[in-house]
Amino acid sequence: MPEESASHIPEQFESRAQQEEADALGIWTFLSTEILFFGGLILSYSVYRVSYHSGFAEGSAHLYFWIGTSNTFILLTSSLFMALAVHSIQDGDLEKLRRYLALTFTFGAAFLGLKLCEYYLDYREHLVPSVNFDPTHFLHPHSAELFLFLYFAMTGLHAIHMTLGLSALTYLYIRARRNDFSKAYHSPVRVVGLYWHFVDIVWVFLYPMLYLINN
Repeated sequence: MPEESASHIPEQFESRAQQEEADALGIWTFLSTEILFFGGLILSYSVYRVSYHSGFAEGSAHLYFWIGTSNTFILLTSSLFMALAVHSIQDGDLEKLRRYLALTFTFGAAFLGLKLCEYYLDYREHLVPSVNFDPTHFLHPHSAELFLFLYFAMTGLHAIHMTLGLSALTYLYIRARRNDFSKAYHSPVRVVGLYWHFVDIVWVFLYPMLYLINN
């Protein structure tokens, strides 16, 4: 496939450079709104954490630290593979691109699978607010339940974003199998890469807030 083929340039753009600038502007605008979205949740969590310190610490102590830690390692590893995928297509290596996209997807799916296992364990331990929450497990049941509500809200929204990311990776892999990308045209890979790294960064904030600050 010729690297400078114009077939990838939609009619609304005058050049590939203009298309790439529009793609970059679009993804950064989208990520800015996502920062505001998650930032509001994190701010709310921080305010309640200060107000109900004992209950939040108690709730955090009931989470599965080993699962949160394992998932952090898994997600950071997936981010490494995503970066390698972008680097590979920048070098024009489609074989490596497909390989690293598959590895990114695998680690992302492993993260979601482990998270679902954790949710199951939380349910079995009666830690799900408004579903099967057992206040007898806690000295400060009301504030502990508030912590768990925020825990499920933030990690659940993160899991939804992970699912969307996996869908985007599937789309990239299918297109990579069709040799749609090249050294000259790989903007979708960069865009999905930025989204994937953003989702990983969100987890880097959630992990210490939920799993480490428990005293």
